[in-house]
Amino acid sequence: MRQEEMSRLLAVSCALTAERDKEALLSSILDTAIDLARCDAGTLYLLEDNALHFVRMVTLSRNIRQGGHADPITLPPVPMENPYVCSFAALHRQVVNIADVHDCPDFDFSGSLEYDAMTGYHTVSMLVVPMTGDRGEIIGVMQLINAVEGNQIVPFPEDLEQMIGALASQAAVCIINMNYAEQVNVLLDSLVQALTTAIDARTPYNANHSRNMAGYAAAFLDWLDGTDSPYRFDAERRRAFLLGVLLHDVGKLVIPLAVMDKENRLGGQLASIEERFRRFDLLERIALLEEKISQTEYETGRTERREALEKIHTLDRAGFLTDEDLQAVRTIAARTCLDENGNEEQWLTEEELECLTIRKGTLTDKERGIMESHVTETARILDTVAFPEQYASTPVWAAAHHEFLNGSGYPAHLTAGDIPLEVRLMTILDIFDSLTARDRPYKKAVPVEKALGILHSMVNEGKLDGEILELFERSRAWEKQMKTGKSEP
Repeated sequence: MRQEEMSRLLAVSCALTAERDKEALLSSILDTAIDLARCDAGTLYLLEDNALHFVRMVTLSRNIRQGGHADPITLPPVPMENPYVCSFAALHRQVVNIADVHDCPDFDFSGSLEYDAMTGYHTVSMLVVPMTGDRGEIIGVMQLINAVEGNQIVPFPEDLEQMIGALASQAAVCIINMNYAEQVNVLLDSLVQALTTAIDARTPYNANHSRNMAGYAAAFLDWLDGTDSPYRFDAERRRAFLLGVLLHDVGKLVIPLAVMDKENRLGGQLASIEERFRRFDLLERIALLEEKISQTEYETGRTERREALEKIHTLDRAGFLTDEDLQAVRTIAARTCLDENGNEEQWLTEEELECLTIRKGTLTDKERGIMESHVTETARILDTVAFPEQYASTPVWAAAHHEFLNGSGYPAHLTAGDIPLEVRLMTILDIFDSLTARDRPYKKAVPVEKALGILHSMVNEGKLDGEILELFERSRAWEKQMKTGKSEP
């Protein structure tokens, strides 16, 4: 191989190695081989299920390019049998150089000749090169057709075989490496699916939350691709972000269900209060029979406890407690009754009082702290995963989705300068779905317009990125148009 050819092959190898898109890589392999061989046409096959599958076909003189997602090749695969020249080359790891297929009885060229008859093409010379990996495994075959010299079809020079063979080997290694990368992606997908399935088994609404967010995120990024926004994501960044969205709540795997699924203020404590009030009624009934209290006192006490219990039931599930509500709870909690030993026992325990004086929501300060710890647990869990370099930021984004631009978020109280675009977007998606979700056991869904209004108020408070929120709203409008059959941006 001449120095000029070696330099050219080295440059081509570097270009192939740098390619990250498999569809582009396959096209580049065949185009490069046709260019180096100075021929008119070529076919690239990949080995799968013991057959050679057409993945690319190029004929320069006919301006034909087939293969890939846009124009898939529908020809049946070639069986791995000796009569077929491409299969022979693969089976025997051998380059086959044919000067004229019409004067070569060693192989079955019926397929090529039938194609010629259909298209008017004329196949003459052919160079068939196996693509082998570094362990000798067959990846596929390159079949080059009709070497050209001037305006004439000529045989492929023998000294070309070494250069095209080297290119084929380099191409095979690139394909293998890309397949390895795809396998890593499949592994990551499997991991994410396993984790979200585990969350689903504990608390179905949370798995829906992550999937909902991923749907919003994908739609947003699809819309963003059609704009001139500087925030557009390339394929690698998109995948890293969507993985982060799906994994952002994995820390909830270790949060107690009693906290995570707490539907009302008292949680499971309401039954204890009801049992205590029944016991008080029974004790005062005994006191009445022993003539320690009057009938009026007994009736009054039982009525007050019934009314108090009705109030407790109402406040336990109320969305928001007023000052009047809080005072009513404290009044109930201060009431006492004599227990079996004649000692005063309060109607409510300190823990029950704390729960019933939660002004908004269902969690006490302690429970909220436990719930908020899911982000640090997310970081801890994901820290045990060996993410590939291109996904190194995924666990960082996932664990920061409760940070706010003004530093009022958690757990690290980051401020705007430390919060990347991906986290800003994830935070908006998280809050939006939390507000609009219809499957939460502890709250009613908020209408979309009201949810967006809440997000804007958070922008005004300095918590959220207003520009990202505006883009998200535009993407929602676009998505709605697409669903209703309108394609305008």
